[in-house]
Amino acid sequence: MTGLAGQGVVVTGAGRGIGEALAAAFAAAGARVVVNDLDTEAAEAVAARIGGIPAPGDAASPEGVAALISAARDALGRIDVYCANAGIAPVGGADAGPEVWARAWDVNVMSHVRAAEQLLPDWLERGEGRFLATVSAAGLLTMLGSAPYAVSKHGALAFAEWLAATYRHRGLKVHALCPQGVRTAMLEGTGAAGQVLLTPNAIEPDEVAAATLAAITEERFLILPHPEVADYYAARATTPDRWIGGMNHLQQAIETKEGSPA
Repeated sequence: MTGLAGQGVVVTGAGRGIGEALAAAFAAAGARVVVNDLDTEAAEAVAARIGGIPAPGDAASPEGVAALISAARDALGRIDVYCANAGIAPVGGADAGPEVWARAWDVNVMSHVRAAEQLLPDWLERGEGRFLATVSAAGLLTMLGSAPYAVSKHGALAFAEWLAATYRHRGLKVHALCPQGVRTAMLEGTGAAGQVLLTPNAIEPDEVAAATLAAITEERFLILPHPEVADYYAARATTPDRWIGGMNHLQQAIETKEGSPA
């Protein structure tokens, strides 16, 4: 993919899963990749494998985001693509607790906002820049079993849409990556809800990365590694009561599975 050759790319949460696959795909396309993860050993291992630059640390807090972007600029000269991929999926509902809700919002939404705050002045001055938000199909639909994840991922999608609508004419290119089940550690931690909703059609992280680079080539905002999500999204918008009824049937299936013997 010659369009990415030589470009400076930052991938957060790149120590494993989708982030690792994205970092490898960008590197294979000729990009210079900064590999970020909270897990220092994982970031360094991925960077070594793909010929990238490790930059371990927090990609969510104001201080962590500023430090990451400063380190990436020092290493790359300039940042052309920023992949806000780091995310968390805590289980629970309205009773998940204020700390859980705050952390989900901080990692899944505010990390994107803080990165954009740091990146936009340079990108708008140059008239170019690319922001990739790993949102999840939960941002288009919902995620039973995790209200903090579903709500915060809706926020991540809303922010990506706002960026695209506000700055497209000034050279900013924005993508929202919205896969369903992907065979990662995060999927393994979703319990019965993940087993019912996501596991049957789960794909590999490499497939998500391939879909992402294809969408970048075609300059598509919405990236759907599971194409059927487009139909679900349309049904949610046009027949909401029927769609909610279907989701509630799935919730009942989850509750049945949770109550079954191990």
